[in-house]
Amino acid sequence: MSTGPGADSAPAPSPTTMFSSLKIRNYRLFAIGQVVSNTGTWMQRIAQDWLVLTLTGSASAVGITIALQFLPMLLFGLYGGVLADRLPKRGLLLATQSAMGATGAALAVLTLSGHVEVWHVYLTAFLLGMVTVVDNPARQSFVSEMVGPDQLGNAVSLNSANFQSARLVGPAVAGVLITAVGSGYAFLFNGLSFLAPIAGLLLMRNSELHKVERAPRGKGQLREGLRYVSTHPELIWPIVLVGFIGTFGFNFPIWLSAFVDDVYHSGAGTYGLLNTLMAAGSLAGALLAARRGTSRLRFLVGAAVMFGLLETVAAFAPGFWIFALMMVPIGMAGLTVNVTANSSVQMATEPAMRGRVMSLFMMVFVGGTPLGAPVFGWITDTYGPRIGFAAGGVISLLAALGIGVMLARAGGLRLKVDLRPGHKHLEFVPRERLATAA
Repeated sequence: MSTGPGADSAPAPSPTTMFSSLKIRNYRLFAIGQVVSNTGTWMQRIAQDWLVLTLTGSASAVGITIALQFLPMLLFGLYGGVLADRLPKRGLLLATQSAMGATGAALAVLTLSGHVEVWHVYLTAFLLGMVTVVDNPARQSFVSEMVGPDQLGNAVSLNSANFQSARLVGPAVAGVLITAVGSGYAFLFNGLSFLAPIAGLLLMRNSELHKVERAPRGKGQLREGLRYVSTHPELIWPIVLVGFIGTFGFNFPIWLSAFVDDVYHSGAGTYGLLNTLMAAGSLAGALLAARRGTSRLRFLVGAAVMFGLLETVAAFAPGFWIFALMMVPIGMAGLTVNVTANSSVQMATEPAMRGRVMSLFMMVFVGGTPLGAPVFGWITDTYGPRIGFAAGGVISLLAALGIGVMLARAGGLRLKVDLRPGHKHLEFVPRERLATAA
């Protein structure tokens, strides 16, 4: 339960509007800092992928880079959640944001000095992943301390909108910088961009944070977190779903760079354009989620089904502009899956367990990348970008359908088919209602 002054000052829950969380000063500072650093992060992602492709000419090398960045989350992600539950999150974030800025600055120095080699990129990607192990669960669970339970769903959606807004700007700016002066300045901007969130954290008022009881130091906290998730179907199945989507459906750096290079024979500017179009759809999805304010599991499954279908269709788009425009709905569906799963899991979790639960969420969502990225890099190199992209879409679709069935069973629901005019043709209904109708 929230016990700090920020939790008790309001006599009644605040109404949720699209931007209601931004009325809270601490969250507003956080959001401003994040949009600056997120822009730098997206610039570095584009520059990093393109630099590796330039140095090696291999989609598999891009996959290895991505795998190294997310491997630490797979190996150590749950321990990061234990630390996030045990230590003050604001102090943790000051340390992690500073370290992430340092990795960007180091890569900038190597690139601008002309000494960069592919193993340098691999190393900095791995070090960034190590920092992210702690940063991700601390940042995810710190949101509830800034806004409280009433605005949590809205704030989670706005965080995603923030990230996607930066994704609109970052790839476009990175494409221009890479073409004009090279990747080094994109890395430099990313390193400097972390000054903004650090300043925001320092300016926050402790008295306005919603205090939560931190988990005491003790044995078995990791097992306790896993046991907690395993006994709550409303937690375990969304986490499993985002694990499949993250591992098999979100290998866009591999697919898009390969499409640009091998199918459309273009350059970094086109790669940035495709990322920008996907970001536009993602931003629209995030804003719609913020306006919706609630997270229903059936909506999550529907968005995941749509995501898999769209990827599969886009893989065989006959022309560049059809392929490019399909990035918009793919971005919208993918972001809707992420935001809906994230907010539903956070709102269903006790505050003292939130760091561990969110570390598991992030571990399966981004930690599966070290498994998926090299495999899909090899498939893309061997069988072509279209087959690689389609394979990711089909697996995502099958996972969504399977987990939809499991969630329906856990909730005592069955699929009702009604082909009469004027009725819903497909609908999940309680088993008792279906029996009565029969």
